[in-house]
Amino acid sequence: MVSTQGKNGWVVWLTFLIGLLLSVWPMPPFMDIFRPLWLALLLAFWTLNLPHKIGMTTAFLLGLCEDVLYGTLLGQNALVLTLITFLVLSLQQRLRMFPMWQQSLTILVVFGVAQLVQLWLSALTGNRQPTLALIWPAVTSALLWPWISFGLRGLRSRLSIY
Repeated sequence: MVSTQGKNGWVVWLTFLIGLLLSVWPMPPFMDIFRPLWLALLLAFWTLNLPHKIGMTTAFLLGLCEDVLYGTLLGQNALVLTLITFLVLSLQQRLRMFPMWQQSLTILVVFGVAQLVQLWLSALTGNRQPTLALIWPAVTSALLWPWISFGLRGLRSRLSIY
């Protein structure tokens, strides 16, 4: 009997590891405010394209890893990444039919909502951030979405990740 499982599933986890590393990679202080949400971008792409393998459990576990890596309140990033995954899963059928510019706008809205939840959680824990600075990571991530999407789509087809 032929196995119907996809090959090269380790590549997905390797991209998540790269996303975690890019999230903490040192940047100049003036550029740190524009840091894209790397892990959220990768999670949104793989959730959109492999919803039967990457879901809310994966998002929660990656969020816990991000919490430990950042040293934030345990569960804060896990909640935000789970929210992003839930929104992408609920919009999955529409997102796949949208042209790339509409996908980018949708990603901007989803990540913007997630950043507002992040602001709310920061305010509850007493770590207030500047409100205007909170929108820049969502904008940068939305601008990077076409390149991330095209690059990972090519990698997915070349390595037969299903």
